[in-house]
Amino acid sequence: MTSIKEQAAISRLLSFLQDWDNAGKVARSHILDNFIKTNQGKTSPELEQEFSQGASLFLARLTTWLRLTYMTGSCLDKLLKSIGIFLSAVSSNRYLIEFLEVGGVLTLLEILGLEKIKEEDKKESIRLLQVIANSGRKYKELICESYGVRSIAEFLAKSKSEETQEEVQVLLDSLLHGNPKYQNQVYKGLIALLPCASPKAQQLSLQTLRTAQAIIGTTHPSIVECVLKVLGTMHLEVQYEGRGAAGAVPAHALQKLTARTRPLALNSLLLVTEDPAIELIKDLVNYDVCQALLKGLVELLIPSFKETSKLQPKIFNDSLVPQLTAHLPVFLQQAAAAKAIRVLARSNMNIAEKMLHLRVVHSLLAAMGNSDHSNSQRQASLTLEYFVQVFPVVEEHVRRSMGEDLYQLFLVSAPPRPQEPRPRHTRPPPRRPSPGTHLLHTPGLVAGCGRDRRGSGSSPPPGVLPVPSLRFRSAPRPPPSPDCPGGLRQAPLAPVLRAMPRTCT
Repeated sequence: MTSIKEQAAISRLLSFLQDWDNAGKVARSHILDNFIKTNQGKTSPELEQEFSQGASLFLARLTTWLRLTYMTGSCLDKLLKSIGIFLSAVSSNRYLIEFLEVGGVLTLLEILGLEKIKEEDKKESIRLLQVIANSGRKYKELICESYGVRSIAEFLAKSKSEETQEEVQVLLDSLLHGNPKYQNQVYKGLIALLPCASPKAQQLSLQTLRTAQAIIGTTHPSIVECVLKVLGTMHLEVQYEGRGAAGAVPAHALQKLTARTRPLALNSLLLVTEDPAIELIKDLVNYDVCQALLKGLVELLIPSFKETSKLQPKIFNDSLVPQLTAHLPVFLQQAAAAKAIRVLARSNMNIAEKMLHLRVVHSLLAAMGNSDHSNSQRQASLTLEYFVQVFPVVEEHVRRSMGEDLYQLFLVSAPPRPQEPRPRHTRPPPRRPSPGTHLLHTPGLVAGCGRDRRGSGSSPPPGVLPVPSLRFRSAPRPPPSPDCPGGLRQAPLAPVLRAMPRTCT
């Protein structure tokens, strides 16, 4: 026989359930508000004590009402939060099984695909799926068997809330770990997200793909084409992650960029930020797609005739009105490919040698001649300057291709490489420019001569980064010395110094 206290508890439970059954939409909403307020964070034994060992009866009513009303969105957020209290409670395996037995996973996945449902409600659905996935391998497999990867990936591509998209990334990462049976399915779903129209989804997919690639250990053939296409995106939040010298780039600042200021922002951010696509490319070169990836990067340096033929004669355009031409993504892809080649070549000498066999020098010279996109010229010149420094054969080839005068201008205008500080007791020999040389227009020589006057090994002023210039100057100039920041791998200055007057101090 039951005690008086137990009988009173059972009476309260039956009265509560009867009130729920007879209540309308507004009354049930108040009941859910009180339940969420008083039971948030409770464990499974505490919930059973609250409902006199009948918590499953209330959970069954919640799941039934969810399946009946989820298409209309009636109190959906409160309903999902109430179910989440049961599923996230400590020792809640019993509640989890009861929820799954009535088709809870399918209901949550269907909520993600409904257009009339609010974004907040879908985010709650994602959080419940996270709780289910974190409960063990068999629950992850259940989500994947219910076509969950496809539904979750489609929702990530269509979602308009960055906070919700980040929650989806956490869910995909959970499905990726400890799920050997379906981890390839998650990997393919991430690759399929790369061509989507959502820039945030592309960025999150690139980040998660790096983790997936390390777990799986093999590559899918389509990943090369998809990653190379991402290089041509015009969305700054995809191309560049604010983790460089400039710090994090605020999302609201990126959204305010107009068609006129976006190309300028691309040029200024390229050298101070990191590209998630390039970071993924650095990982992919260690797999069997390395050759195809390098070949694709080199081919991007020279856009196809089909793309460049879209240019209209400039005489038909108003020069006073800035325009974004249709070929700009191709040029962005060209600049990003030049940067990726430089990053890969600096990280691995074997990769640099493979690129030489793919005629990367020829392609870089062609990219430097792109007068329609200054950033392509800059990135190509920086990459070519590295190959000239490392490979003497490239230096000879580039010197013959450019001509001596243009080659010397290219070396002087190239950005300086970091050098070790000069000892204080040493002093470089005095130098004087030859007649006709304009020091004020040569950043490399200005920095070098300024250092001679000071008599110390100080570097050029911080923040001054000379831009490579290929403009021809008729005035002859002597080759810069090895001490000059712009001169590397150049002829010695002894014959020039002997010919100069001794009046320079």
